[in-house]
Amino acid sequence: MYSNAFKLALIAGLLCSGSAFGQGTLRIGLQDDPDQLDPVRARTFVGRIVFASLCDKLVDIKPDLSFAPQLATAWSWIDDKTLSFTLRDKAVYQDGTPIDAESVKANLERAKNLPDSNRKSELSTLVSVDAPDSKTVILHLSEPDASLLSQLSDRAGMMQSPASFDNNPGKNPVCSGPYRFKNRLQNDHITLEKFPEYWDADSYHFDTVLFKPVPDATVRLHSLRAGGLDIAERIAPSDAQIIKNDPALAFIPVTGLGFQAISVNFANGPRANNPFAKDERIRQAFDLSIDRDVINDIVGTGLYQPAFQPFPPASFAYDKSVERKGRDVEKARKLLNEAGVDRVSVEISYGNNTIMQQMFELIQAMASETGFDISLRPMEFAALQSALSRGDFQLAQAGWSGRVDPSGNVFQYVSCKGSLNDGKFCDKDMDTLLNEARQELDTAKRKQLYSEFLKLMRVKYPIFYTYYLPWTFAAQKTVQGFVPYPDGLIRLKNVTRQGK
Repeated sequence: MYSNAFKLALIAGLLCSGSAFGQGTLRIGLQDDPDQLDPVRARTFVGRIVFASLCDKLVDIKPDLSFAPQLATAWSWIDDKTLSFTLRDKAVYQDGTPIDAESVKANLERAKNLPDSNRKSELSTLVSVDAPDSKTVILHLSEPDASLLSQLSDRAGMMQSPASFDNNPGKNPVCSGPYRFKNRLQNDHITLEKFPEYWDADSYHFDTVLFKPVPDATVRLHSLRAGGLDIAERIAPSDAQIIKNDPALAFIPVTGLGFQAISVNFANGPRANNPFAKDERIRQAFDLSIDRDVINDIVGTGLYQPAFQPFPPASFAYDKSVERKGRDVEKARKLLNEAGVDRVSVEISYGNNTIMQQMFELIQAMASETGFDISLRPMEFAALQSALSRGDFQLAQAGWSGRVDPSGNVFQYVSCKGSLNDGKFCDKDMDTLLNEARQELDTAKRKQLYSEFLKLMRVKYPIFYTYYLPWTFAAQKTVQGFVPYPDGLIRLKNVTRQGK
């Protein structure tokens, strides 16, 4: 992907950028460059890593996936369609204005109603918000929603100063977290500085946090080993042993909640005119062409557990019956013959990083043996997100970092009005099951509904799951207190640098 000279130049730049900042700077290497920094409009996982330091939420999660107070200190269900929050005293936005009930109401209404909001489907059951006093927020729902707290523990629950709403918050965010926005150079860095008026400022010990997008895993590893980074995320599995053998570094993995997948353009613009959108037999043949175990062995070195569904093994909705081993070349060829085609040409778009390049080259080779001629289209990550939104793809990378509630792992991508349903897939029967599962509060009944949903998924194939995402971090051993979470975010509370 990159020449050795270019990689060396990047590493040198990282080292120089590190020395230009004082001892109070923590340097974090990211796999991709985030899209815009407005949590209502944002759509990338890597952006959520930045938001973890920039924007507080109503609630957060703990490493065990239970909910924890953040801007809300308490919450309770008044009935199955009414949720009440009590807000924290003396919390302020990064422009100094108070975080009160009216401002929370304004944030939730913006996330729900903004025309280009990517949070709409996450808050689809929200009807209205009341602010009876400065510290109480009451959410009224159209129907029971077992996933709502999970949604509010992420971007749908992130609070920005309402005064910033009309000042291009994607480029000039004014949020509520421990670090405030300082500057950004696209594809080079995002710099945050400590916000001294933050309600828990004493728990955050760095003056500055520098996020560096480094898509090439080799460059990310070398810059970490050379001291140009303090923490790096999504370490390539093939590099894990190198880090374990380095006395200056710590390898810090955690089992994740999300998946890597491939989506199909069904009805989003002219590029939906492709063979995958027209015949489910072609989609099934493609699925049967992929050996997930080989992807795990070659790309994941055993860390990429094969996936055939959106629900990870830790989820109550996980259904082992949809799993399989290997692939079925003969059946795939038979399905293509039944569809009246000999070979199928298609293009796959994906983020230009080391892991995706390896995976899609492998899929290209495997699918070729069953009758697929795949052209590969690597793209800068932010450009990929734009292409997905406007329908400029046939097949495309569809990674998801995962949510605590199973609805959060599927509704966005597969429901007819899902905010990240870029291919505009829509099946009324599947939508009915998704909505019923989200409304149902009994776990056993929800599991049955999701099992019925998965049966339809194995007929329609709107998306191809490839593996579950592990989160693999590495850090200088001088960095103390970093705890990995199953959602893959980097939380800096109580993180320090030894000897600094």
